[in-house]
Amino acid sequence: MVFYGEYEVSFSASGRIVVPKKIRDLLPGTTFVLSRGYGQCLAGYARPDWDARAGDLVDVSLLDNEQIQKRRMIFSSASVVEIDEQGRFVIPKALVHIADLSKKATIVGVGDHFEIWNEEAWQQESSTYHL
Repeated sequence: MVFYGEYEVSFSASGRIVVPKKIRDLLPGTTFVLSRGYGQCLAGYARPDWDARAGDLVDVSLLDNEQIQKRRMIFSSASVVEIDEQGRFVIPKALVHIADLSKKATIVGVGDHFEIWNEEAWQQESSTYHL
């Protein structure tokens, strides 16, 4: 499975957001893991992919402070979220604050996962890279 594309979505005051169909079709089942991403965004992973990555993160020395810091940031912010029949899910409040989400959001495919960005933050992030 490869996530791709850029999708502008509305974000409700209650934290509800619609998963674009092209993203939703790649997710097995009705749940996925949402966590802090790199930069000011959230990262969404299919459960099997998350479980494999989590295993890699847990399999590091407890004496490696940098790895422990990464684990704290990633696991403390991770949540299993459920998609309803209309393709919507609720972003936990702590994650809403991390990504500074409000009325509009941009969901982007990043290959092995997808990211959810504040619309303005995504415009700034995407304007800094040129292929």
